[in-house]
Amino acid sequence: MDELTKAGITDPALRTSYLECKRLNSLHGKTYYLATLLLPPEKRPFVHALYGFARYADEIVDDLASTLTDDEKANSLKQWGEGVISDIKSGNSDDVIGKALVDTVKRFDIPIQYFQAFLHSMAMDLTITEYQEYEDLQEYVYGSAAVIGLQMVSVLGIEKGVSIDEVNGAAEKLGVAFQLANFIRDVGEDLDRGRVYLPIAELQAHGVTREMIERKVLTPEIKSALKEQIERVRKLQQESRVGINMLAKQSRACIQAASELYCGIVDEVEKIDYQIFTKRAKTSNWRRMKVAIPAYLSAVGAR
Repeated sequence: MDELTKAGITDPALRTSYLECKRLNSLHGKTYYLATLLLPPEKRPFVHALYGFARYADEIVDDLASTLTDDEKANSLKQWGEGVISDIKSGNSDDVIGKALVDTVKRFDIPIQYFQAFLHSMAMDLTITEYQEYEDLQEYVYGSAAVIGLQMVSVLGIEKGVSIDEVNGAAEKLGVAFQLANFIRDVGEDLDRGRVYLPIAELQAHGVTREMIERKVLTPEIKSALKEQIERVRKLQQESRVGINMLAKQSRACIQAASELYCGIVDEVEKIDYQIFTKRAKTSNWRRMKVAIPAYLSAVGAR
């Protein structure tokens, strides 16, 4: 029996929507997709639906091959986003991504505010090119990352008797850690889009200016600044661990693996000696397997 059938998804049009979300996940989120395979089959389609929504919106904003102007991207995002939000409110959608998303939201009663916050952050990318303080970045990462963790909690489930507030707090921290790790790895790529996500004031504390970053030449000052950013990722990851142990047993291996692989991006940055402008920090297939095999055994044992 396939995972859609196990999840109780039988309507042909709805299955097509879920399969498209799965395709986006497997194509663009290889590490994320690998982690979802550790979930029970009946949970996977709903995670794919959440990813499909986020990925589709992100592609509108960040596709470097796009010929659209920022204003045109903003209009496209606004039109598509408002349509999906309206569909969530009505409980029905004809959008190829929205149909699976709406079904997932209804099944798990996921607050609509999480999706509105995500779309707001995507829109911020089209008007804001830097953040002065880490506190200024909080609004963006809440919508772009923290709410992803909050959405996932509803699907993953939690153990009886645990505090949902504590689980949600940990989920937010892990989501933000993932996002910050990406910011560190993708400094050069984000510069191509005209953006710097690393807080300017924190860079300046190490003697780094935006102009130095834009030269894309690693200096001792930039390396020092990156080390501080990496420390924050690891601190957030550590603080999130208590929440993973509060998730439903069959969901823990997936999130633990995702934590190790996503936050492990900063380990890869260190391995390339912080040469983020000339090299891309990538998790090796060996490390993926090293994390995935024991996680798989743990996941099977929890079912």
